[in-house]
Amino acid sequence: MSHPMTFFLLEINPGKVIIEGKTKVVHGVADNPRVVLVVNKDRITAGDGARAHDLEGKAAISNATNGKVFMFLNEAGIKTSWIRTCDSTTYLARKCHMVPLEWVTRRVATGSFLKRNVGVTEGYRFTPPKMETFFKDDANHDPQWSEEQVLEAKLNVGGVVIGRYEYDIMARTTVTVFEVLERAWGALDCALIDMKIEFGIDAETKDILVSDTIDSDSWRLWPAGDKRLMKDKQVYRNLKTVTDEGLSEVKRNFQWVADKLDNFLPKPRGLVTVLMGSPSDAEHCEKIHAHCKRLGVPCELRVTSAHKGTQETLAIIAHYEGLGIPVVFIAVAGRSNGLGPVTCANTCYPVINCPPLKPEDAARDIWSSLNLPSGMGCGTVMYPEAAAQSAASILALSDHVIWSKIRAKQLNLWILLKKADWDLAQSVLNIST
Repeated sequence: MSHPMTFFLLEINPGKVIIEGKTKVVHGVADNPRVVLVVNKDRITAGDGARAHDLEGKAAISNATNGKVFMFLNEAGIKTSWIRTCDSTTYLARKCHMVPLEWVTRRVATGSFLKRNVGVTEGYRFTPPKMETFFKDDANHDPQWSEEQVLEAKLNVGGVVIGRYEYDIMARTTVTVFEVLERAWGALDCALIDMKIEFGIDAETKDILVSDTIDSDSWRLWPAGDKRLMKDKQVYRNLKTVTDEGLSEVKRNFQWVADKLDNFLPKPRGLVTVLMGSPSDAEHCEKIHAHCKRLGVPCELRVTSAHKGTQETLAIIAHYEGLGIPVVFIAVAGRSNGLGPVTCANTCYPVINCPPLKPEDAARDIWSSLNLPSGMGCGTVMYPEAAAQSAASILALSDHVIWSKIRAKQLNLWILLKKADWDLAQSVLNIST
């Protein structure tokens, strides 16, 4: 590749080839050592390269697939090296030192797992998903490594030794990536059976990032959960004799996957409506709105008093019920909270109380939200973040994007605690030595 490409309206000049694999080439970028250009090839391989064929158009399909998957992961909040698609066959990524392991997550037992685990029936369902690691070594057919082998190997990747801390983060992230993509594919009536990903150590920050390419070489996909309808590279592996017709079928399947991915980030269907009993509650409600926005949840604020304007409150409730979309009401009313119970009594939609309590009055006023008349089912939380999180969890039942953001948030909070614990342990160790 010798021509410059455009990214953010800036010219990108590919530098020297850093590494070339079976299906892609990685270039440096002139004047920017922090990023690389990854160029996909019109090449398909299987069996550690034992089977390989040119497949015109595969590079563009793989690049489109990879871009849509990583855009979804980035939107969810998972840390990746992918930055942006540059042209039809090329994408820009953070420069990483690659960890020489493939991280595989399985929901259903099939393929090589059955060969390695004689006696397990195909279709056995793993709950939680099963994670495995394989050392990247084509000459030895990528042998499976146990957790203990990974830790004992003490792999040095870009100056970072892969130990317990790094392993745990990659293991947890691997399962999270699978779960959010499984949820997204499930929304399209397609079962994600298993998949593999790789990680890199950011050359500049030393962060652990989901890296490399995720495309139709990376997973098994069974539409409607039916193996006979598979759309992944297994179709290529299963060809007894590779013909032009067979390769055309593989290409059509890959294109089907790339096209389906256009629906991974649909417009949100649900809505959170925050009802505040007084304009004086606006600051409390704005915090709820901000937390909803972080979770990708549309949120509207309304002012209405169930005590002083009951008919108007009922009219507002009726308006949102008439939208024909999932709605969660959050009632924000201090002192005597009639807003939440009145809303709950007049809608079948979920209602969450989040009263703007003052510290000096909290022990008294909270009971107007908690001590409900019979037949009521509205819950009560005390903090804006909790209200937004509760509402998002309800909407996530029918919205895979919101579900993915919540799952990624859980992962990132876990990593934050893990890092704090690790930093503390290292500081104590440094002091003692």
